[in-house]
Amino acid sequence: SEQDVASAVAYELARGGQCYYLHNSIETIDLCAMQIKKALPDARIGIAHGRMNEEQLSDVWDGLINGEIDILVCTTIIETGVDVPNVNTLIIENADRMGLAQLHQIRGRVGRSSRRGHAYFTFKRGSSLPEVAAKRLEAIREYTEFGSGFKIAMRDLQIRGAGSLLGNRQHGHMEAVGYDMYIKLLEEAVGEEKGERKADTAEAQCLIDLPVDAAIPESYISSTSSRLAMYKAIANIKNDSDANDVYDELTDRFGVPPAQVYGLVEIALLRNTALSLGINEIKQSGGAINFYIDDVKVEYLVALNEKMRNRASFKAAKRPYISVKLLGENVVDVVRSTLEILQNA
Repeated sequence: SEQDVASAVAYELARGGQCYYLHNSIETIDLCAMQIKKALPDARIGIAHGRMNEEQLSDVWDGLINGEIDILVCTTIIETGVDVPNVNTLIIENADRMGLAQLHQIRGRVGRSSRRGHAYFTFKRGSSLPEVAAKRLEAIREYTEFGSGFKIAMRDLQIRGAGSLLGNRQHGHMEAVGYDMYIKLLEEAVGEEKGERKADTAEAQCLIDLPVDAAIPESYISSTSSRLAMYKAIANIKNDSDANDVYDELTDRFGVPPAQVYGLVEIALLRNTALSLGINEIKQSGGAINFYIDDVKVEYLVALNEKMRNRASFKAAKRPYISVKLLGENVVDVVRSTLEILQNA
């Protein structure tokens, strides 16, 4: 209520302090300042926002620091780098429209001296708060002690979720195991949550770890559920016919696929071919590509060295593998050629 806000500001001014009044709309900030002046006619009002030039902002900050401004009506321009110890009351309009981390950051602008600070997070009277907004406000009210930033971050993670697991910006386990393995692990986890029993025999897998731009961009398929469905469809590609069916579906539903999608399909086809040869991992290591295979046949090495000019060698390590040297060619082309040679050996 306006009365509560006016009382809070009046209390701060009575003890010789100053206030921030955050109104995050440049178009109506002047009107807001006029309304505050009407409610508190004796208060000296200043305005600060991002469209003001450097000289104007400098004058405002000087006035605030020198005690010539009682209430600074401002946007989130005060979010970082502002330290005025005498400002110890903060009013935020429409706090339900801001993120939790942002609210916590702005709250840190007051209470920066020995004097107790007060922060008021307001929303419009009679409005129905969305569940997420209500959770944010509840969290900011709950975590008020010094050093609560980590708890705020964890609560924010719980509220917003952990981000995109399927986007090309993902840098977690999906990148480590490959999108195809990730999809199968995800299916197993979902099955466990549903109470479905695992099969007694594990399906053969082939992990492909190559520096290939392979993803479904959000700009191409914005819906997470649709993107996940297409990842699964691509992961299940077994042959060229399957690949053409996927391309047709993608083109019909979302338009011509970008290059990253073609990379995904290419990896799926290579994986299927590798599985038929008993290869369980294909990985680039330095200037070579390693094909990890349990049953290495002599004819494999003979055929590779005949066709690829003695670029192949066998390593009898803990996990045996065939290594093929790279000579500056496209990595995917070398993998495809190697698998074709092994198929015909």
